[in-house]
Amino acid sequence: MSTFETTEEFKTRQQIDQPLETQFNGSTEFILVSDHQTSARQTRNFSDFCAAGLKNVFRKKTLYRRLPILQWLPHYNREDAIGDLIAGITVGLTVIPQGLAYSGVAGLPTQYGLYGAFMGCFVYVILGTCKDSTVGSTAIASLMVFQFAKGVWQRAVLLTFLTGLIELLMALFRLSFIIEFVSGPVSAGFTSAVALIITTSQIKHIIGVKNAKGTTFLERWISMISDIGNVRMADTILGCSCVLILMLMRSMGRIRVGPKDNRKWYHAMATRVLWFLSVSRNATLVIFFAAVSMYMKAHDMNYFRLTGYIPGGLPEFGLPPFSIEAKPGNETTGEPAVEAETFVEMVNNMGYGLIIVPLVALLENIAACKALAKGKPIDTSQELIAMGIANVANSFFQGYRANGGLARSAVNNASGVRTPLGNMYIGAIVVFALLYLTDFFYYIPKAVLASIIISAVIFQVQYQVIVPMWRSKREYSHDEFRLSCRVYIKTQNAHVICIPGTDLIPYFVAFIACLVMPLELGILSAIGVNLLFILYHSARPKVRLETLETKDGLKFLKLTPDRCLIFPSVEFVRNIVLKFGNKTTLPVVIDCTYIYSADYTAAKVISSLLDDFNQRKQKLIFFNLKPNVAHIFDGLNVNLTLCYNTTALTQALSESEEGGEINLALEPDIETGVRMSTESLNSASTVDVSLNVSTDKITKL
Repeated sequence: MSTFETTEEFKTRQQIDQPLETQFNGSTEFILVSDHQTSARQTRNFSDFCAAGLKNVFRKKTLYRRLPILQWLPHYNREDAIGDLIAGITVGLTVIPQGLAYSGVAGLPTQYGLYGAFMGCFVYVILGTCKDSTVGSTAIASLMVFQFAKGVWQRAVLLTFLTGLIELLMALFRLSFIIEFVSGPVSAGFTSAVALIITTSQIKHIIGVKNAKGTTFLERWISMISDIGNVRMADTILGCSCVLILMLMRSMGRIRVGPKDNRKWYHAMATRVLWFLSVSRNATLVIFFAAVSMYMKAHDMNYFRLTGYIPGGLPEFGLPPFSIEAKPGNETTGEPAVEAETFVEMVNNMGYGLIIVPLVALLENIAACKALAKGKPIDTSQELIAMGIANVANSFFQGYRANGGLARSAVNNASGVRTPLGNMYIGAIVVFALLYLTDFFYYIPKAVLASIIISAVIFQVQYQVIVPMWRSKREYSHDEFRLSCRVYIKTQNAHVICIPGTDLIPYFVAFIACLVMPLELGILSAIGVNLLFILYHSARPKVRLETLETKDGLKFLKLTPDRCLIFPSVEFVRNIVLKFGNKTTLPVVIDCTYIYSADYTAAKVISSLLDDFNQRKQKLIFFNLKPNVAHIFDGLNVNLTLCYNTTALTQALSESEEGGEINLALEPDIETGVRMSTESLNSASTVDVSLNVSTDKITKL
């Protein structure tokens, strides 16, 4: 806390009509004040830095942190094994139909959804930190792959490899803090837009149209409407029915059989059976309608569009493709011609995807971990390492991008998983399906897979956050509101005016931009708008203005900025100091308690400010300026009057008074934002300069 606020040497004689909240404008949280003494600086060269880093790598603590399996494996027991086995089988039945369905969202052949669903699971067993998280294809990851790979499997696999390497580099340089610049409203708007885009991409399979092309929400709807004459009624009825069935089966998991008290064993068993049918609804639906399709196919009744041939067996192990060979099209099978591309051309075609995909993947994975962590801290760097290596491993088996999905992880948690070893059983089930069940997958109707995706992503439209965002309001006093709006509002009472929060702006920017523009441009636009709010806030700090008096009767004008002086805000602070300094000849004291950093631009502006005060022969004193900030002014040869205790400040004020006559009263036309008295020289005034106030447009009484 500022020395001014605790010392008995100075006193604020009177503060008139000031609401309590205006007394606390600056925040001292996490600012350490230690008698303003700095320790001796220790110089380290690059070799010492590298040696210390290598020494830290080969510590036991680092080994346990980077290989989390060493923490839980020595304590693994039979209960853990049973819980992981049950959860692994339950989630595995969910992963297979989701993998088959999400490959369609990515624009890739069906088998690639399973190629990327097993290696990531095996890697996460060793490197994962969250027992509930499962690694596999997700709706958001699949859509991002489609946006940047354009349905070419070579690009999708290379994108997986490169983004995995980028995640490892982000972990190495500890760049996981980047996701902190993506606010909740931006994330909610992006997720909602993605849910609608994915739903739109699957409508074509529900209604059976073929020519539904385009990369954005509007383009897809326009192309589907233009081809509306080719709707297949059988697929439409099947798809809509499956969506309804999945919704009903989803609600079965919340049914509790029997009374609340005195429950029998068969009540618990029936409740558990309903829950299992609910979480395995995707697999149940796929098995049932695939069997129906097999029967209909055997009797030459071809009513539905089927998934078709899927090559059996595991994919070949090898490096990801670093180029694309030209391949002519096949009119018989409908395969389009493939143009040759070099590695550089493939990377250029991915564009911003190499940046956007790891960022969105980190957001999705950390969101899943935090939702199920039950308050435990999440090691974001280790999660980056786990996901990076998992996707690099996927690329060696022709798999596309895999993330940790919240819905799948929630099923894993509800199934009673005990450790990350549950991922091993999930991966084993996917391998089993690739080896023995691909012939059965031929008969799965596309409308069924589309209904699985729609019923999963439709709940990701976060409309429920709109009302809380609207109700989140920033409170202003009447005076702050008048200053911020530059409109005089005469009032006798210190009421509070509430204005709806601005969080809805980045939410709707993200939502609308992602719908009408390519996905990468949409999210970058929303992040840019959100950063503008942050920059504007940093450029308009609050400054507390007080007229104080010492016990010896020396009066001075005290200004307290509530944050550091950097180039966006320093000119604003300078204008405030000049505005109120010009109205009086009192010495001006700038309380620098909350100024913990500055830059070259701030030093130049402060130098100009000192020149202005010297020309008027008015004293300008810096109180409690931290030494590390004072060093910034050394290069400009600026002579600062520094005080670090009340005795030194009293002496500096006495010297200022001896230098000439001082006008002890502020001019009565200064608008301070509060009702103040200027009849007594001993009266004090306080002003909080609002974030939005322009000092040259303050309304006078």
